[in-house]
Amino acid sequence: MTIPETFDTNAEQDLESRVAEIKREIKAEYRQSHSKPWIIGFSGGKDSTLVLHLVIESLLEIPWSERKRAVYIVANDTLVESPIVQGFVDETLEKLTTALADLQLPCAVKKTVPRVSHTYWVNVIGRGYPSPTRMFRWCTDRLKIRPTTDFIRQKVSESGEVILLLGVRRSESAARAATAKRYDNGERLNSHNDIPGCLVFRPILELATEDVWEYLMTRQPPWAGTHNALVKLYRDAMGGECPIVIDPDAQPSCGSSSIRFGCWTCTVVDKDKSFRNQVDKGFEHLIPMAEFRDWMKSFCYIPENRMQERRNGQQGIGPLTFESRKIVLDRLLELQEAVGLPLISDEEVREIHKIWEDDKSTGVMRRADRLITMLEER
Repeated sequence: MTIPETFDTNAEQDLESRVAEIKREIKAEYRQSHSKPWIIGFSGGKDSTLVLHLVIESLLEIPWSERKRAVYIVANDTLVESPIVQGFVDETLEKLTTALADLQLPCAVKKTVPRVSHTYWVNVIGRGYPSPTRMFRWCTDRLKIRPTTDFIRQKVSESGEVILLLGVRRSESAARAATAKRYDNGERLNSHNDIPGCLVFRPILELATEDVWEYLMTRQPPWAGTHNALVKLYRDAMGGECPIVIDPDAQPSCGSSSIRFGCWTCTVVDKDKSFRNQVDKGFEHLIPMAEFRDWMKSFCYIPENRMQERRNGQQGIGPLTFESRKIVLDRLLELQEAVGLPLISDEEVREIHKIWEDDKSTGVMRRADRLITMLEER
């Protein structure tokens, strides 16, 4: 992906008219007579940033008395995000929280995280799941889909229906284009396939990547400042973001062959080029994290480090041995001290020890773990 340096004047005028039409659609939908709250899926990447930018601009162009519909800006933190990207997202959320109150907009910022029993380290170190691969990608559902889906379902329960705004574009990739087709009924709103009561609104569906960058690079965000930090993030990584995920079939950016933003622990990709590129751009102190990720990718698949009995009691390659899990925990705690960042919480460590004790004392494997074993066998 290349971020353009200059823009054609005629193309810029054409983009202006197309964006004006998008904002008309946003305002028309917001002014509907019902009170269904909006939920904006915000990953901190270029597409979700543009959607948020246009929504806030549109709301500011609506008379104050008409700004009654609640708007939730929801960002998901897997708890193993690249600290470079997560730092940028957290800073953006903090700016938004302050600015939206000053702008008198009915917007609230929410960050979702996985339940402690579903976190990456509780599954790997506690239950002994091997690090994810393309064939055994157990992480996306627990870390990304469930936390955001739980929030959406909570709002559906409170309001009856909600409208989810996503930065999905047809031209972004073949995989995302296929996802976009799932919601094409010819109307502005489409029912979400997996969340009853959730309607999907995709304001920037027809924009090209160049359009997104042109608008972001030539406009100041309505919450003040510039989009320069976002542009730098992409240029340093030379890649694309892992988007907000609320659809089991919309997972392609995690573990694709393209450069991407995502979890620093991700072993679905062969080499996490984006994280290493960012490390080379002034974050050399994070090199041990990249090395730990590479070590995990091989360590979890050494036969000697795996039990010879699966969690359902059948013979075969099973979870990591207790000795291997302890090695991972010890090395992770050493890494945490070395880089000076919170990589695993005390609550996760307590949950891990509880699982170890349960497994050792009962030998009874949880039903959910049998499902994971079945998935691994496929």
